[in-house]
Amino acid sequence: MDKNQRQVRLMRQSLFDQGFLDEQFIQLEELQDDANPNFVEEIATSYYQDSSRSLQTIELALEKTPHDFNKLDGYMHQFKGSSSSIGAKKVKAECQQFREYCKAGNGEGCMRTFQALKREHATLKKRLEAYFQLARQAGPIETARRPK
Repeated sequence: MDKNQRQVRLMRQSLFDQGFLDEQFIQLEELQDDANPNFVEEIATSYYQDSSRSLQTIELALEKTPHDFNKLDGYMHQFKGSSSSIGAKKVKAECQQFREYCKAGNGEGCMRTFQALKREHATLKKRLEAYFQLARQAGPIETARRPK
């Protein structure tokens, strides 16, 4: 294994160790093959395109008062599902917290959690972009392994 491949492995492992990704990401990697070597990156790119629109929808709904907590909860339920599908562990946790605040009718809690969710979403995006860029430079390596 050369230096770049080692860096890719370490970067990937850090995404799990720091709680950014969960088992679902590994399941996506297991679907990647020689016929579609960029499958996981394509799924992540699609997620970020769709999720940006979802975040805008949620933000607009949060600006309306009084808050429609049922609608906000529905939007967040959908966003949580999308985030779960790529293994976005920290994002998913913030989604769950937001939904708890919706159930409690806590608008301030929703606003605070939404800001944290956007930060986690942006951080994961940057980390995944760096990971995929390094992975492309390193060339094909075996990535569908359970984290240590």
